[in-house]
Amino acid sequence: MMPVLSILSCKILQDEIVWLITNDSQIKRVIIAENGNILEFTEKLDEQHINYNIVPFKKLPQILQNIDRDELTLVVNLRELGLHAAPKILKSEVYQNIREMIPFSNGILIFYGLCGNVLGNVEEDFCLEKDGCTVRILRDDERVVDDCIGATVGGGANYLKLLKTHSKEPAFFFTPMYASSWKELLNINKLHSNPEKALKMAKMVNDLAGYSRVAKVNTGLTYVKNIDEKIEEYAKLFGYSTFEVDGNQEIFKKCYLSMKKEICDHC
Repeated sequence: MMPVLSILSCKILQDEIVWLITNDSQIKRVIIAENGNILEFTEKLDEQHINYNIVPFKKLPQILQNIDRDELTLVVNLRELGLHAAPKILKSEVYQNIREMIPFSNGILIFYGLCGNVLGNVEEDFCLEKDGCTVRILRDDERVVDDCIGATVGGGANYLKLLKTHSKEPAFFFTPMYASSWKELLNINKLHSNPEKALKMAKMVNDLAGYSRVAKVNTGLTYVKNIDEKIEEYAKLFGYSTFEVDGNQEIFKKCYLSMKKEICDHC
């Protein structure tokens, strides 16, 4: 009997999920929870010729009750960007989603990091003995990763090393999805009728924090088009220089394979 593996993720990490799906032939069924965060994600799956079904969240328990359990099913629930700006709300939303996903999941892998130090105890708060569903969050060899950048550069030690190396000229770290989504993250289009004023405010905050550069995290993933142009647009608007650092999928791969093994062993 094969399990249902669910991924609860910030929209910013959708490329890593596409990569995992593309590289795991054991996944026989991909189900995506229907919401306003999935358009880019489904377009990328289409480009990779991955089959999937989009299902309203409330119908997931019923749909999953009737599937063939001889095959591995992956459920993806993408959450909106910007929740990390309000850590208490982020924790509340993530915990509520976990509670709602536990009944139809053998395991839930959370594609978040500490994110303001609010998700560090999530595994203990949803332990296997209590709920019958394994809950895991992105970790390196030592601890839960700090955030999506920490996960993308290979974990806490590498992230700290990068921050120390570039401490004299602090930099924003841009993954491909950050490059694609910075306007959304800054709420340039959503909250402000005057985008120019919003940009000036953002620049003022950045200048106070001492930022002067943008680091492109080269993850090796090419699902986002025109990454360099998007980074250059941001850098030009804020008057920043750019440089490149290496990223990889090691944390995502390791955590995913570990979770898959753990829940398959229990089935």
